[in-house]
Amino acid sequence: MEQFDLNERRLADTLYEAYEKREGLEKDRVPALLEKQTAYAIQHELTKLKEERGNDPLKGYKISLTSPETQELFASDSPLYGALTDSAILDSELRLSDLQSPLIELELVFHVNEQLSPADSPEELLQKTTVAPGLEVPDSRFTDWFPKLSLGQVIADSAVAGKIVCGKPVTDVSYAQLDGIQGRLLHNGEEIAAGSSTEVLGHPLNSLQWLVNELHGHGLALEAGMAVSSGTFILPKTLEKGTYEGTFEGIGSVTLEVV
Repeated sequence: MEQFDLNERRLADTLYEAYEKREGLEKDRVPALLEKQTAYAIQHELTKLKEERGNDPLKGYKISLTSPETQELFASDSPLYGALTDSAILDSELRLSDLQSPLIELELVFHVNEQLSPADSPEELLQKTTVAPGLEVPDSRFTDWFPKLSLGQVIADSAVAGKIVCGKPVTDVSYAQLDGIQGRLLHNGEEIAAGSSTEVLGHPLNSLQWLVNELHGHGLALEAGMAVSSGTFILPKTLEKGTYEGTFEGIGSVTLEVV
């Protein structure tokens, strides 16, 4: 067991070094056949290293693989989660050169106002959170990564967490209002993708509830002040320079400037 733990730390160190230096890893530096439990242990250690060495504390989570199409890309039968640290949460601008091979996705973001519990119903989860329009920018420490990583590599790499940007949160949103929301992604004013909140495990609150339960199984929780990027409405698009806008029916819009 001791040697196993040492290997987890060594692999987390490898990922952290690539993260810190912004240098791409070859995929053979982290074993492709990692079991989920081991991959999450590496991810958790990586999150600790970001806080301890980089003064970059945990600020929330992202949920990945919330549609059949995205699960199929990585041969998964369930969603995944990754940690979002303070530096991952943007205001409205991003330098393309700061990332390696970034994509962009259209997502709703839940802001947690009160610690969430596995006992909470979807309606209770909604009462304890506010919802905001969001854009997620997945990125990986690995070179040539999409969609060529194994499931274990994706998990270990914090579910390819890159950056998120959030619009203005809205309050008093009902379960029904989040059902079947239509979202649009525009680049320099031109629509490049559109999709529905039904792509997010059927309903975004199903995704949030999945995360609460999954974190509980790992001895973790969603605490007040955290943010959750709940899953993409669309298949990811390659990030390019320019102005992106995500619009969400009944929720609002969010803008990201990529320079």
